[in-house]
Amino acid sequence: MAAELFPTKKLVPSASASSTTSIRRYQQHNVTNNNNNTAAAATHGCCSWQGLYPTIRERNSVMFNNEMMADVYFVVGPPGGTQRVPGHKYVLAVGSSVFHAMFYGELAEDQDEIRIPDVEPPSFLAMLKYIYCDEIDLCADTVLATLYAAKKYIVPHLARACVNFLETSLSAKNACVLLSQSCLFEEPDLTQRCWEVIDAQAELALRSEGFCDIDAQTLESILRRETLNAKEMVVFEAALSWAEAECQRQDLPPTIENKRLVLGKAIYLIRVPTMVLEDFANGAAQAGVLTLNETNDIFLWYTAANKPELLFATKPRKGLAPQRCHRFQSCAYRSNQWRYRGRCDSIQFAVDKRVFIAGFGLYGSSCGSAEYNAKIELKRQGVPMGQRIIKYFSDGSSSTFPVWFDYPVQIEPDTFYTASVVLDGNELSYFGQEGMTEVQCGKVTFQFQCSSDSTNGTGVQGGQIPELIFYA
Repeated sequence: MAAELFPTKKLVPSASASSTTSIRRYQQHNVTNNNNNTAAAATHGCCSWQGLYPTIRERNSVMFNNEMMADVYFVVGPPGGTQRVPGHKYVLAVGSSVFHAMFYGELAEDQDEIRIPDVEPPSFLAMLKYIYCDEIDLCADTVLATLYAAKKYIVPHLARACVNFLETSLSAKNACVLLSQSCLFEEPDLTQRCWEVIDAQAELALRSEGFCDIDAQTLESILRRETLNAKEMVVFEAALSWAEAECQRQDLPPTIENKRLVLGKAIYLIRVPTMVLEDFANGAAQAGVLTLNETNDIFLWYTAANKPELLFATKPRKGLAPQRCHRFQSCAYRSNQWRYRGRCDSIQFAVDKRVFIAGFGLYGSSCGSAEYNAKIELKRQGVPMGQRIIKYFSDGSSSTFPVWFDYPVQIEPDTFYTASVVLDGNELSYFGQEGMTEVQCGKVTFQFQCSSDSTNGTGVQGGQIPELIFYA
């Protein structure tokens, strides 16, 4: 889960017990191996463990987490979870300007032991491994804490690697958590990537466990967001879930009054008057978090000609405008095509930038108005990413008719995905011709290739699924 992968209740995530245990085992294994190697060299009379390693990188790596020739020790971690780590001032100073200042600068102090309570031991060791061995070893459980350590000790290449790792693992489940952390770490590129995911997959992001762990400032920035692609009732429910979690963080009973207290003025960033009247009447009006006067005024806003002034924003969010990638240059119909008998029409595609597929544009009947049952699906390497069974009505024109997934599906660049539809309808339909293998849509390039899943004739040159509807 996102909250487990990227916890945010503290600036630096605490390592799990299993993670700490594994790091300690690795430390013991590393020290034992290094000491054994040096002992072996001495036994053979060469007295030169250095001769076992042909490159300076390998010889430096031997010193990682090794007490041999260590001239400084770090006591890393919070009280009750500390770990003593050996270090070598010269190597550390070469890898970090902060360590250089600590050991060789004008204000350097001659300390044999340095306490670092704000960095977790696994993340500190990951940073030292990069400094000593020129190796980057990241995992989801510790990457945020490693980024914190890399920022604190000014190890920019490791910090960049952490950000890249976070960007590639970014999804609706952890986007709100990472948004909060990216602002703290002053990583504008990561912040922008987080907003792209939150905007396009807003309802999934707002319902994620990680949303409840964000700080109040990040909550307000999300509630202000003009381009959130979500129903306002979902925004309202997410804010109440966050308020309940915040009550627990502040050791307050999660009563209606306390939820309103911790939300403060942020509640007015929820655009309650823009809800569908039914959502407001059956949901927000009965949640108890609004005062009686606020509830009455909002009902009047819906119904009265002379509307009261409200503290809540009354203008709907703009959301995101969907874009369409049309892959055919023309369409046609014939007396015996395009027929549907439960067979699959399918096409593979790839993009050069992350996008979010919201649905497909499909052709409709070529013999007057008709209704179709459609099962739409998106797969990556055979694994379903999104699917939905839906009906759509066509008016007999050659236009395309949109069918939508429940939620937009995140599509990563440079990987082929399979778009499929199984249609059930008695009427023949239009079909596309003169298909293109590459289509430029704004800043996004789509590439198409035939799919082995297609059993009804659709391919690159012709057939169904003329449009991919997406956010970018």
